[in-house]
Amino acid sequence: MPDKSRPKLPTVDRLTRVAIHYLERYNSSASNLKKLLERRVLKACRHHERDPGEFTEMIETVVEKCVKAGLVNDRTYAETKTASLRRRGGSRRKIEAQLSAKGVDRDTIQSVLNDDQASDAEAANVYARRRRLGPFRKSADRIERRDRDLAAMCRAGFAFDISRRVIDATDEDEGA
Repeated sequence: MPDKSRPKLPTVDRLTRVAIHYLERYNSSASNLKKLLERRVLKACRHHERDPGEFTEMIETVVEKCVKAGLVNDRTYAETKTASLRRRGGSRRKIEAQLSAKGVDRDTIQSVLNDDQASDAEAANVYARRRRLGPFRKSADRIERRDRDLAAMCRAGFAFDISRRVIDATDEDEGA
């Protein structure tokens, strides 16, 4: 009986199938897809005692194929991720950091964020509502938790003045 846990040596066809399977489930940047394929190759190379550098061209070919086919588009990925994070109350700084971590280049990030219609103040209000901070907290705990709420907002990437305005708002709609 064959050992299923034993990874097979990568080929262009196998890596293409892995990439397509991943892209069917998740939206990705080209750099992130490349990292995924590199991890897959590294796992197989460790098992077969081969040099992962042998497969670098193969990975580049598969990523390029996916980009040409339109399966991977960094601009679209950045726009989608930005919209998703803004709906959840993500700050501009947090969005920049997450997109940068996924390998989207700085010019694309700046372009997408400049086109973004949502402001950090609106996102801060969404974040505070979601986390029940400031005016969204029970009134008995609000005063003693003010500093912690401000710190949470600042850690989430919001500027101090925006954070203070949202946390110190008397009404839930006043912070934005």
